[in-house]
Amino acid sequence: MGASTLLAIVVAAGLAPAIQSRQPSSPVAQTPEIIRLWADRAPGALGDQDEDTPTLAVYLPPRAADATAPIAAVIIAPGGSYRALAMDKEGRAPAEYLNSLGMVAFVLKYRLGPRYHHPIQLGDAQRAIRLVRARAGAWRIALDRIGIFGFSAGGHLASTVSTQFDSGRADAADPIDRLSSRPDFAVLAYPVISLTESWTHQGSKTNLLGEAPDAALARRLSSETQVTSATPPTFIYHTNADTVVPVENSVAYFLALRKAGVAAEFHVFKDGAHGTGLGQQDPALAEWPTLLANWLRASGFLKKETP
Repeated sequence: MGASTLLAIVVAAGLAPAIQSRQPSSPVAQTPEIIRLWADRAPGALGDQDEDTPTLAVYLPPRAADATAPIAAVIIAPGGSYRALAMDKEGRAPAEYLNSLGMVAFVLKYRLGPRYHHPIQLGDAQRAIRLVRARAGAWRIALDRIGIFGFSAGGHLASTVSTQFDSGRADAADPIDRLSSRPDFAVLAYPVISLTESWTHQGSKTNLLGEAPDAALARRLSSETQVTSATPPTFIYHTNADTVVPVENSVAYFLALRKAGVAAEFHVFKDGAHGTGLGQQDPALAEWPTLLANWLRASGFLKKETP
């Protein structure tokens, strides 16, 4: 890939990515198991329809049942402006790619606006992390390698989970709620980050907070203002040509991570509209999943090469 294709803003803080160019092979297509986040009606649910029921689609890598050591897992939050979910391009496709790396993947169907507003979406994502932790043994998942991967508005949700987590409630009646909601790492693809700047994606903001959002709440949900040293290591992908969710979102978040001393890696590609997914439609953008795989290995989340 030439320098004219990739903008020379490839920045890293605290990590030196390994050189690895092998593109993993595609796994065999599978029909995922769908599990509810709550066995009964979800907290705050307005009904019992599909739109009221948050779920996880479980994608297991080949030979996961034969694994001799725990493996990493990633919960994927598709984008869609908090009004829809791109379940194929930003759900199934990345799940199958992560499977090819030897990781367990879960695609999160979280509740959406305008029917649901904050904190429902955050609660769904936090519950997903706790649920995967609670069942880690059944899926042979390493308890210290459970990540969150978000696209666009799902990237905002992933960044919110990364900056507004808790260690669980020791006195909770539900044992799942006693577990931590902190992800061990995060991957953000062209994420919505700020809800207060001129480059805020207004559709996502309105769908999440309503037509007349409280200014203090909008600032609290601007993830660049919430980063601390406890925020998990993060990989960020964006394009400079994105006019829907401008790259300033990712720039602001990366700089906040850097200031807090959080290990992070940030890749900005010159071309590419918003919503590229894994970028397979473009030879240049198609490199970014390999860069992600390099980062996962260099960071220790992928312990060894996939056979």
